[in-house]
Amino acid sequence: MSFLDSYIHYIACFALVFIGLYVVLVKSNLIKVIIGISLIDTGVNLFLISVGYIHAGTAPIFSEAAQRPQQMVDPVPQALVLTAIVIGVSVLALALSIAIRLYGHYGTLDLRKIKELRW
Repeated sequence: MSFLDSYIHYIACFALVFIGLYVVLVKSNLIKVIIGISLIDTGVNLFLISVGYIHAGTAPIFSEAAQRPQQMVDPVPQALVLTAIVIGVSVLALALSIAIRLYGHYGTLDLRKIKELRW
């Protein structure tokens, strides 16, 4: 197993976070910025799941005496990510609704133009 095979999950997570950060910092279209924030959220969620992953792990249920606790997967990261997904979807819906209201008020989604029209 090569280095790339064993750490591909982490590389993908950091790639998603860095792509999202690039989009948030560089783009001026509000929809693209919202998509960038969603990419950052997805990358962080994948990272948390990857940290809690154990190869050939089992559910944390002591049904047999032969099972060792070292082989059991910790359910806490999975529960945290499930909660983070729900919060992320609600924040995404709120941000898109604010973008719709801004477009209706200003007639544009360009953040630079919205900042100029503020006063």
